[in-house]
Amino acid sequence: MLNFFKKNAALIWAKKHVQKAEEFKKNAEKNQEDLLISLVTTAQKTLFGREHDFENIRSVKEFQDRVPVTDYEDLKPYIERVKRGQGNILWTDTPEYFAKTSGTTSGSKYIPISKEGMPYQIAGAQSALFHYISKKNNADFVNGKMIFLQGSPELEEVFGIKTGRLSGIVAHHIPNYLQKNRLPSWETNIMEDWEAKVDKIVEETEHQNMTLISGIPPWLIMYFEKLTEKHGKKIKQLFPNLQLLVTGGVNYEPYRDKMEDLLGGKVDIIQTFPASEGFFAFQDDYTKEGLLLLTNHGIFYEFIPLEEYGKPNARRLTLKEIELNKDYALILTTNSGLWAYSIGDVVRFIDKNPYRVLVSGRTKHFTSAFGEHVIAFEVEEALKATLEKYPAQITEFHLAPQVNPSEGLPYHEWLIEFEKDPENMEVFKNELDQQLRNRNTYYDDLISGNILQKLHITKLKKNAFHEYAKSQGKLGGQNKTPRLANDRNIADILEIYKF
Repeated sequence: MLNFFKKNAALIWAKKHVQKAEEFKKNAEKNQEDLLISLVTTAQKTLFGREHDFENIRSVKEFQDRVPVTDYEDLKPYIERVKRGQGNILWTDTPEYFAKTSGTTSGSKYIPISKEGMPYQIAGAQSALFHYISKKNNADFVNGKMIFLQGSPELEEVFGIKTGRLSGIVAHHIPNYLQKNRLPSWETNIMEDWEAKVDKIVEETEHQNMTLISGIPPWLIMYFEKLTEKHGKKIKQLFPNLQLLVTGGVNYEPYRDKMEDLLGGKVDIIQTFPASEGFFAFQDDYTKEGLLLLTNHGIFYEFIPLEEYGKPNARRLTLKEIELNKDYALILTTNSGLWAYSIGDVVRFIDKNPYRVLVSGRTKHFTSAFGEHVIAFEVEEALKATLEKYPAQITEFHLAPQVNPSEGLPYHEWLIEFEKDPENMEVFKNELDQQLRNRNTYYDDLISGNILQKLHITKLKKNAFHEYAKSQGKLGGQNKTPRLANDRNIADILEIYKF
């Protein structure tokens, strides 16, 4: 009886939520402009606001004239003051949390999350689930066990500000109605050794009625592989009531075939776009590609055409100025005190009614040693088309330039860990090269002009990327190996795992 009421309550809440969401979908452009002025007005007495004349900003253009695009290094002096406990620096108060991430030249980043910003992180995930329940008219998963593959929820304090990985912070805000169904245990969740942690998660979940599983695709695959190796069964045989996977962090498509093979049966997928800086988008329509951009979640968005990114006079476009099927660097202004902040992600709009995006790459993850500027979206789409024509199964890959080969012209090297080889590797390689040429005219010109030779494929041993991540101390959590690079720092290490 309790399960019946829980399921039906979820259906009612979901329907109401989705009806209310229609308003922000229709008024996205105006809501965004109003939001920016509200954020600027709220923060005009902060140190950053005083330095950038927030008091006299009345429009998007005036904001853009006064506030340059920033990155973490630009905001770091302000964040260091916040870390020392000073208030009214970037936002009106000290943050409720710091989301600690890695990847900058000067060490860890401390991304502020304000008391106003934190609810939107949770609301984004809830909205994704409510849209799913409403569209599918199905909430069966709420009565089963759910698992979230995430970082440790143990938090440290930096001058009284709770600090940790975003996924660990979010663990403290799981709604009460989901807490009793949630796995793994606290003791397992706080384990730092990722391999030992996944082994323990397997023990805690292998005999449970799992209905929802969430995590980034590489670590879902690791978890599923350990289960199948232990039991010799597909995941849907082990968890017949598994209804839903919730993924984020990377594009799901390159992992789809591998995931479907491990699952061995139909499971619905919700793709999401969360980050320490905010929860940006989720899949709200399961019949088409694209993630619904959340334009009413405390974040004002700007978009710089990718070909202009980093240039002095790069245009900063708003929603009403974007074009479909073009790549843009994503710039954020948030209610946690990030101002015109370049997050490093590249998006491509595929719909304006409502606004839906694909995550097409990273501003720092590209291959352009010869001026071709190949991005992740082009690479992943080329690989997808090749696999449709010449089936194979790929665990992971990395693309890097080979500028000084021992013989012949330079080339792109694809280091690929195959789960299942294509029937003819040479045919597969030629098709992949042609598919990339079809998507990037600069690359095509380089091949046609005999500046580059066709791409090379280097086969890597099983678990190569797993071992690489482990060797770099980046196994688990939200860590993932970049798929593209403009140098050979990663490729030269991966070479030791080649056949």
